[in-house]
Amino acid sequence: MSSSFATQQPAGYKNHVENIAIVGAAGRSGVTMANALIQAGKHKVTAITRPDSTSKMPAGLHSVKKVDYNSHSSLVEALRGQDVLIITLPVMTPKDTQTNLIDAAVEAGVSWIMPNEWGVNVSNEQMGNDVLVRPRIIAAREYIEKVGGEKTSWMGLCTGFWYEFSLAGTEARYGFDFDKKELTLYDEGNTKINTSTWPQVGRAVTKLLALKILPETEDDPSPSLSQFKNKPVYVASFFVSQRDMFESVLRVTGDSEKDWKVTHEDVVERFKRGQEILKEGKTLGFGILLYARLFFKDGAGDTRALLSNDALGLPAEDFDAATKVGVDMALAGDTNAIH
Repeated sequence: MSSSFATQQPAGYKNHVENIAIVGAAGRSGVTMANALIQAGKHKVTAITRPDSTSKMPAGLHSVKKVDYNSHSSLVEALRGQDVLIITLPVMTPKDTQTNLIDAAVEAGVSWIMPNEWGVNVSNEQMGNDVLVRPRIIAAREYIEKVGGEKTSWMGLCTGFWYEFSLAGTEARYGFDFDKKELTLYDEGNTKINTSTWPQVGRAVTKLLALKILPETEDDPSPSLSQFKNKPVYVASFFVSQRDMFESVLRVTGDSEKDWKVTHEDVVERFKRGQEILKEGKTLGFGILLYARLFFKDGAGDTRALLSNDALGLPAEDFDAATKVGVDMALAGDTNAIH
């Protein structure tokens, strides 16, 4: 008989995760997750960081462990006793870093890994390949399954683009330049995509990791971590277009549309332009092609049918309140962080 339920496990079985390690706990997304987990008070949260790091860590951590990411034994020692490893890394981090973390986590007996894939839906193969991130993400998932076997599994969180960060960012993201009060609409600006706020990402991780690992019995209908084993978990805050965002910006700022210069660019041509800029070695091109591709009219940015918001008990959010955060970030010049 398959041991698929908590009641079938040996005496002393713990049907929840307790110890969570986060790599990048001081980064943009990592600090949001760490703070949400700490505030929920259901887990012991450990930050994994470099010995020379001067980043300010979230208050309330259970511990901070400084490790050499190139030292396997150092990583194993830091991860021993952890139930979950959450990996958040800057885009330019050496590709071997995540592999080193995975190898150490498996040897240390970590049961769950959330790899570095907080963004687009790479299950859409064409889109994932077009924006260049699918091969890396799929390779990490497959590597965890290979080396982890039955002991270590992955869960990927697919959030879409981060709303505040993308709105506040340069014209390369959601098309807004707040300094110049200029907006570039992709096509007519009516294509809707799913997008997530940082607080919703933090809540999603917290709610997910608070689930029981296994159903108690075969008649237990409540969600469990086991149902997300080696699968992506989809969450979102809003399903909106650029025009929806613009209307929210006008409400938040009190501007009228005539205060802004609004132009249009064919989204496919914009994507191609991003490709050409990237070929010149300019990372701006990646941002342009990445954002443009999700606004294609093929539905690549629409994950509504896949969302686990209800299963995780995630709340509806105030769109204008989230817009205000993005506007305030832009006006403060807080637009360039990418991790």
